[in-house]
Amino acid sequence: MVAPPLDELSAHLGVDLEEHELLRQAFVHSSYFNENPDGAPGHNERLEFYGDAVIGLTVSRLLFEHYPDEDEGFLTARRAALVNREALADMALDIGLDRHLLLGRGEADAGGATRPSVLAGCFEALAGALSLTQGMQHTDAALVRLFTPRVEALAAISGPPKSAKSLLQEWSQRYRGTKPSYQLIETNGPPHDQVFRVAVVVGDVVLGTGSGTSRQRAEESAAQAAMAELVELPETTLRPATS
Repeated sequence: MVAPPLDELSAHLGVDLEEHELLRQAFVHSSYFNENPDGAPGHNERLEFYGDAVIGLTVSRLLFEHYPDEDEGFLTARRAALVNREALADMALDIGLDRHLLLGRGEADAGGATRPSVLAGCFEALAGALSLTQGMQHTDAALVRLFTPRVEALAAISGPPKSAKSLLQEWSQRYRGTKPSYQLIETNGPPHDQVFRVAVVVGDVVLGTGSGTSRQRAEESAAQAAMAELVELPETTLRPATS
């Protein structure tokens, strides 16, 4: 396997990238590895899993520090806008990861280097590889450098973020052609200190559950859980509903 050139990425990330097997592996799509099992140390899906957590931690801290007076719902909506598949794919394109991807022939011919799920996965894998080879301190600094302008741009142009319920309704109407419904599962505690537990359902599928000291808060919590799951949906399941 030809190692991806790292000099340009080093400049973008502000990190001195050393030659390392995990760094090379971050660019290896499973389609390439399946066709060339002896030409790569492995594909990038395990690194993608790890990098997702690395990015989430850094972005969560960045938002926590940037918005000291905002609540969980506000921060969750901001994070969803910054780390969803499309946003990470844009980030990957900005730093040129598409030029370094190693794809199988069929995947490459089908335009895999422009597919959001492939680009976002590579970005996550690179974050994971950086953390494992360069250390979390360097990785965090590199990610902060990349995400800070996006945090500031989001604050400048979007105003207050939409609630998770609003985002979920937009998703459900676009991709499922229906609105989500919220079902009360149980209520616990005395009348003056009740806790509500709610499930959010789209079609016949429960997408998330949540709890809160009011039904409205429980519904928002359930929608937040649903949106967190939807970020991980395979791209093939996301097709606009026909009218």
